[in-house]
Amino acid sequence: MMKNSLYKNLVRQYYEELWNKQNKDYMDILFDDNISFRGSLNIETNGKKEFAEYMDKILTAIPNLYHGIEVILFENNVVVTKAIYNGTHKGELFGFKATNNRIKYNGASFFRFKDDKISDIWVLGDLATLRKQLGEEN
Repeated sequence: MMKNSLYKNLVRQYYEELWNKQNKDYMDILFDDNISFRGSLNIETNGKKEFAEYMDKILTAIPNLYHGIEVILFENNVVVTKAIYNGTHKGELFGFKATNNRIKYNGASFFRFKDDKISDIWVLGDLATLRKQLGEEN
């Protein structure tokens, strides 16, 4: 399978199986052991254990979080996505108490690979929109 198709498929599984279906077994299928993750809110994780802890924190706050891919591109051995995230804010998230608000915001993610597994993820989310939906005053 060409890297283009293989890597895009890994990213699709990252969103669908790992996040949308919350199947953490996919971490072993998708991730390099030294997976590095950097999120929009100054969050960095190294390794599968730290990523799983981050996932738990996000899913505790937004248990029905859904990731939808709007754009997926492959260039220079990197997969880039524009995704839309939505769900219901049911628990504490980055200092915001549960609001039960429906949230919906976009993000862009950059995925790098090592030995045909995801080795690095860098996410830029639309935090202004998210914070507004969580009730932050302008």
